[in-house]
Amino acid sequence: MEITREQVEHVANLARLNLTEDEKEQMITDMGVIIEFANRINEINIDDINPTAHVIPINNVFREDDVNPSFSRDELLYNAPNKENGCYSVPRIVE
Repeated sequence: MEITREQVEHVANLARLNLTEDEKEQMITDMGVIIEFANRINEINIDDINPTAHVIPINNVFREDDVNPSFSRDELLYNAPNKENGCYSVPRIVE
């Protein structure tokens, strides 16, 4: 599969990246290599392999949920650079 400049620009836009022309050319090459590698992985015969979620057996270790004393809101917000209405205030990053 050939990666196009439009695809690179679309992905860069989704990631909010401003790429130079040289970076776009490099990304076309790099993304092509990644897609090629993924296609090679898809060609592997896995018919005799059982599906697994983990490569080693794993069991959840459950514990009792105990209520413990915690910090007050004022203590938690004491060093916050910006706070508003008893909450942390952070700059808007999504339009």
